[in-house]
Amino acid sequence: MWQKTDKNLYQKFTFKDFDEAIEFINKVVEIARRANHHPKLTNSYNIVELELSSHSAGGKVTKKDEDFAAEVDELLAVKEKPANSIETAKLYTDGGSRGNPGPSASGIVLLDEVDQVISQTSEYLGITTNNQAEYRALKKGLEVATEAGIKRLAVYMDSELIIKQIKGEYKVKNADLAPHYHAIKKLEANFEEISFQHVLREKNKLADAMVNECLDAQ
Repeated sequence: MWQKTDKNLYQKFTFKDFDEAIEFINKVVEIARRANHHPKLTNSYNIVELELSSHSAGGKVTKKDEDFAAEVDELLAVKEKPANSIETAKLYTDGGSRGNPGPSASGIVLLDEVDQVISQTSEYLGITTNNQAEYRALKKGLEVATEAGIKRLAVYMDSELIIKQIKGEYKVKNADLAPHYHAIKKLEANFEEISFQHVLREKNKLADAMVNECLDAQ
């Protein structure tokens, strides 16, 4: 954050290493050339310090300095993508009903490419069927992946029916499932790449366990 006084705008920037600091400096130099306005700049390994003031205004802070600082902030907004930002992920979802229809729950687990958990959640759904629970779990999972900023998503479910319906291999004939199907098809547009794959229940243990834990808690 810039520290502002009547005489200058100042900020210290810390980078991962010297190369990253120099890359930043070179971009600041380009801003200075375009603006014909040159900051006081110091560098010590991975640390860069900038000090802005206008000599033509007697060494005070002017709009020119504020505009320069804003350009640097924009530069960092592009450069400093969060370190934990993940764009490729795996989504495992499961839904279950004890009674079909009966007490139901959904479970979702979102993993990164090396199977570290990004997000996991379960939800009690009330009285529904197995298929309704499966659809609602998938919808919730796509919403969570969207909120996490995932762009490329591989979805895994142990419901062969749902997978085939989503892929267009089976038609959705059940009126209670149709709204969930259409909601999911809209959510697909949030991703640059998305795939759906049926897996055996033993490959979906995490999401399945969340469903059972949620139902056991009721």
